[in-house]
Amino acid sequence: MSVLTIAAVQATYVLLNRDATVQRVEELTAEAVERGAHVVVFPEVFIPGTPIWIDTRRVWDGDDEWFAMLSANAVTIPGPALDRLETIAEQHGVWLIIGVQEREPTGSTIYNTLLYISPEGRLVERHRKLVPTGSERTVWGMGDGSTLRVVDTTHGRIGGLICWENYMPLTRFHLYAQGVDVWVAPTLATGDAWIASMRHLARENRMYVVGVNPVLHVDAIPTDFPDRERLLPRAYLEEHGPWIEPGNTVIVGPDGVVIDGPLREAEGMLVAELDLTKVVAARRFMDPTGHYNRPDIFQLHVDTTERHATKVTERVTPPDGAPPPG
Repeated sequence: MSVLTIAAVQATYVLLNRDATVQRVEELTAEAVERGAHVVVFPEVFIPGTPIWIDTRRVWDGDDEWFAMLSANAVTIPGPALDRLETIAEQHGVWLIIGVQEREPTGSTIYNTLLYISPEGRLVERHRKLVPTGSERTVWGMGDGSTLRVVDTTHGRIGGLICWENYMPLTRFHLYAQGVDVWVAPTLATGDAWIASMRHLARENRMYVVGVNPVLHVDAIPTDFPDRERLLPRAYLEEHGPWIEPGNTVIVGPDGVVIDGPLREAEGMLVAELDLTKVVAARRFMDPTGHYNRPDIFQLHVDTTERHATKVTERVTPPDGAPPPG
């Protein structure tokens, strides 16, 4: 298909409540489909929301209960939350791309993960953020090269990175080389500088770029949230205002021109028709991994090995009566 309709959903999550936030995903996906979307993109760590305490107060200063809540509400793979997301994608017949806080079923470390779920209701790919930024490192572990893949769909090739990963040029180049047409950049980044970055990436690889942010007003945090006053110190609100996350969602064309957005200080949904023939046409001038590349000068080595905490070597038991190996 040369034209796809994409919905970038800027919405408010239910902080540290996985099931309630998944319910929001279901409702918002249905709205996106009503507006003709083939692909629906949600923000970074939308389920179960941003660990906002890493910005509103000193890190590791009495965040024990909040982190425990985060761990209990993280998405495990496999797990019931993923089952629901797969069902949502299948029922609505759309690609669902969504940021989650992921935890191994038997682990404690949490990863900033982007899920790609097909219209058939199947998790096709997941990407774990390679390097958490700043205070994020107190919450999230690091991903590895095994999750750096572009997804081939009937609507074009879709891939991308999470937030400031987009500033990692070698990582971008590796994904560019896989022929990505539509770049998704779920993020928490705000302001005009981030919009400029999205425009640069679009021009750099002559592709569509979809930046998607959450939005969170102080009034959206329940009054009975544990230690709410410590979570949102008065001095922080006086300095930054009531929008804890103001949003910054944008859609950019292959020429670097903003198609829609940025959307700020409001919930909303940017929906755009993306003509993929414009990607092909734009690359006749500039194809950074094709005719505008110099592999005779530059070589990029990428390790896509999956990293595990342990490596198990099983002992081979010989059949009865056979001599031991070696």
